[in-house]
Amino acid sequence: MSATPTAIDQPAQQLAPHSDATSRRRSARRMLTRLVAPAAGVLSGLLLYASFPPRPLWWLVLPGFALLAGCLYGRRARAAFGLGLLAGLGFLLPLLSWTGEEVGPVPWLALATAEALFVAVCCAGIALVTRLPLWPVWGAAVWILGEAVRARVPFGGFPWGKIAFGQADSVFLPLAAVGGTPVLGFAVVLCGFGLYEALRQFLTYRTTREVPRKGAAIAALTVLVPVTAAFAALPLVDDSAQDGTATAAAIQGNVPRLGLDFNEQRRAVLDNHARRTEELADDVEAGKVPRPDFVLWPENSSDLDPYRNSDARAVIDRAVRAIGAPTVVGAVLTPDTGKLRNTLIEWDPERGPVATYDKRHVQPFGEYIPMRSFVRLFSSDVDRVRRDFGPGTKVGVFDLAGTKVGLATCYEAAFDWAVRDTVTGGAQLISVPSNNATFGRSEMTYQQLAMSRVRAVEHSRAVVVPVTSGVSAVIQPDGEVVQQTKMFTPDALVAEVPLRSSLTPATRLGTMPEGVLVVLAGAGLGWAVFRGVRARRGTSA
Repeated sequence: MSATPTAIDQPAQQLAPHSDATSRRRSARRMLTRLVAPAAGVLSGLLLYASFPPRPLWWLVLPGFALLAGCLYGRRARAAFGLGLLAGLGFLLPLLSWTGEEVGPVPWLALATAEALFVAVCCAGIALVTRLPLWPVWGAAVWILGEAVRARVPFGGFPWGKIAFGQADSVFLPLAAVGGTPVLGFAVVLCGFGLYEALRQFLTYRTTREVPRKGAAIAALTVLVPVTAAFAALPLVDDSAQDGTATAAAIQGNVPRLGLDFNEQRRAVLDNHARRTEELADDVEAGKVPRPDFVLWPENSSDLDPYRNSDARAVIDRAVRAIGAPTVVGAVLTPDTGKLRNTLIEWDPERGPVATYDKRHVQPFGEYIPMRSFVRLFSSDVDRVRRDFGPGTKVGVFDLAGTKVGLATCYEAAFDWAVRDTVTGGAQLISVPSNNATFGRSEMTYQQLAMSRVRAVEHSRAVVVPVTSGVSAVIQPDGEVVQQTKMFTPDALVAEVPLRSSLTPATRLGTMPEGVLVVLAGAGLGWAVFRGVRARRGTSA
């Protein structure tokens, strides 16, 4: 007898293909669901990056942190660490791409990954405190704790990418005068987390049709308080001339060509700055521009040691005598023994060099190579730094024709203490001489300019930024850029700037606001761990 399907068997045969298709669709949906959180993590990091200069999109930081909060809320620490790492890479890989401009991708990828690990640990902590009442406050404090650690370790820290540095055009900027970059960053992160909490409460309302009063109040406060505080701080932003004004000149001599090779053309760089200063002197004599009270050259404007090289000294002397004003010259000093010095020299038209300031925070892997033999295994470019630079110890404040000018050389502008010390040391004006030629036409110079704008508001001082290749700028105490140059174009800026001596709360308080936020973060993390342990014990019992 031949076997034929029964009536009972036929539906089963017909349903089998349909069942397989349904199973495949369910598997695909599950896979897509699993990818939502990682994709959101990366997107949150990209939004943080897009909020930084040169883009004027500072407000993107708020949806960036709202999205990050959505990824982390209620997560276990391990999952939050992974999502935080993705967010950190999405943020820092593009933000720090300039670090590989001339030395290739390996140093860039290593630095961005190392910094992203700090973000990952921070996000694991934020996930823990999302279980606490008023969690956006605890979460924002934990983020600032992460920034504080990242700004100090390893090798003296790397504060690049502090959220505050992307807020030079922000409505939150006045808070820099209240408590510096930690308070400014805290307010921004708190507002972003508050936006997510508001959305979460709204979705709860749509589901239950009940207004969660406590949750709604928390959401409203964490959004409105930072914004209100920023507007309340506006009176601290003042660009009036308390101590009169001074006419400052910033020289941008330019470099012969992009990249590290400019160091091989040290005399050409020096000649460029001397020539542009002499041209400015001609313009002054012709009445085209006012005579400056002092002149600021950038970092590395003379990589020839003028104390050891008579030709370099003669070139500088001639230029300074021509302009007839005290001039700050950025030079590399090369003693017979010991480490090099990245030095700013006060050069008097009549007496020559009269004072020096040695850069106190030299840049690891740029001005000195930690663990040189180990790092060489990954990149031979470490040997481009043939002799390490050593740090100075004294605060840099020069008296230039009666104006006290505080000095923070290039990389130092990223460190809170390095700028504050000059103001507490009596500076009426801040100068940030820099050399960005190594990084080409990347975003680095705009990121650094934004730091100087934040510092101007933080300490209520005008800031002059002379750069070898641009962007040089003059910044008012309210953070407004009143003059700036184009990149890789010889130029001279001359501007009358206000001199100020009063101290903002941020200057007076120093590290205290950051310390308070760090303690707050520690208390929140401790409370979250305690609650978790107690809950596990209760479940076990």
